Amino acid sequence: MCGIVGLFIKDPKLEPQLGALLAEMLDIMCDRGPDSAGFAVYGSGKDGTVKLTLRGPAGTDFAAIGTALGHEVTPRDTHAVLTVPAAAEADVRAALKSRFPAIDVISTGARMELYKEIGLPADVAKRFKLETMSGTHAIGHTRMATESAVTTDGAHPFSTGSDQCLVHNGSLSNHAGLRRRLEREGLTLTTENDSEVAAAYLTYRMREGDTLGEALEHSLGDLDGFYTFVVGTESGFGVLRDPIACKPAVMAETDQYVAFGSEYRALAGLPGIENARVFEPEPAKVYFWDRAA
Repeated sequence: MCGIVGLFIKDPKLEPQLGALLAEMLDIMCDRGPDSAGFAVYGSGKDGTVKLTLRGPAGTDFAAIGTALGHEVTPRDTHAVLTVPAAAEADVRAALKSRFPAIDVISTGARMELYKEIGLPADVAKRFKLETMSGTHAIGHTRMATESAVTTDGAHPFSTGSDQCLVHNGSLSNHAGLRRRLEREGLTLTTENDSEVAAAYLTYRMREGDTLGEALEHSLGDLDGFYTFVVGTESGFGVLRDPIACKPAVMAETDQYVAFGSEYRALAGLPGIENARVFEPEPAKVYFWDRAA
């Protein structure tokens, strides 16, 4: 099952509503993936800094961690965003590993924040106050764990590169071999989830010089299985279905936004949906929107 949602804002007037709109879309997809959920939001950033999204055990005193490290921290339930100078990122990561070993860094980026947890998607969104978040684009996922245990680590999105994340509905048949290849190329994967392999593959392709669109094009030849991907980068938002396209997907585009949902009902509450161009993304065709274009 699993459910995917995504929203790419074209009209800046709609940016303050990004989180509230995505939260409603996730809520509607609860029955496609009731065991866990996650989302990535691309909001504001400060020049010369990066955001490290941290995850810790319940009750973690993130404020004390921020004070100890001497950097700004914004706690959100079991997660927190630590904002550090880009030049200090490696030192901060080393300090976290040595001084606070129970804390995981689950994403990094100039603009991206990533949150995921076990529980009903609507409850996960409320825990992290998704409805209060603003930004230019966001993607989210509701998970039904059919291939592995229900864990926070197994929840989507997966982030394997700066400001890059992926959500996935489907299954890859060649992920084990691809994992070994990516690890030889220096990529670090921390779970057994095939979706993390897909994310790392795109990171590798973009590290080699591909745009997101080109990386998705290459995936059609290198990834076997059935899948629908929704991917975010610092300025972009991409969608790809495999050549068979057996997983459900629907999109809507207006002058204000581009939206993705595993089902149309996830899009039905969006403003101006009655005037949107609603379509099913075609098999093996890359769809990509970029604010920098």
